[in-house]
Amino acid sequence: MKLVVAAVGKPRDAALAAAIRQYEERAAHYWPLECVDVKEEPARSLAPAQVMQREAARLAERLPASGTLMLCAPSGGRTYTSEAFAGLLQEHRERAQDLAFVIGGAYGLGPSLAERPHRVLSLAPWTLPHELARLVLMEQIYRAGTIVRGEPYHK
Repeated sequence: MKLVVAAVGKPRDAALAAAIRQYEERAAHYWPLECVDVKEEPARSLAPAQVMQREAARLAERLPASGTLMLCAPSGGRTYTSEAFAGLLQEHRERAQDLAFVIGGAYGLGPSLAERPHRVLSLAPWTLPHELARLVLMEQIYRAGTIVRGEPYHK
């Protein structure tokens, strides 16, 4: 089982980038984790649909060939308690099934990603900048590891 977190763009804010890295390092102690950044598509001369299509193609190239995709979206997705999310990750580990979380760019995720078997995960009902979405997701992946091991981080 491998967890992949794939996101469009690199964090621009140094403090957010540092916080994301910190949680990536922490989470890697609990889960086999791979974090992937793909280049943002410049939107100056393209329609939003073209931007999403190109970014989705870049993401698809970097995702595991099998396993489950969790597409992060502000609406239409399932929300989890921290405990239920930990159970989801543990279930994938027990099945030795890869799980990839996908965070889109400024315009969201291209529809071509939805052609693969997937679930939609809502981190919050709001639209979050992709850097902040990644930070929230990484903290929850770390928290899930502590819950599974019965460690005191989650209270």
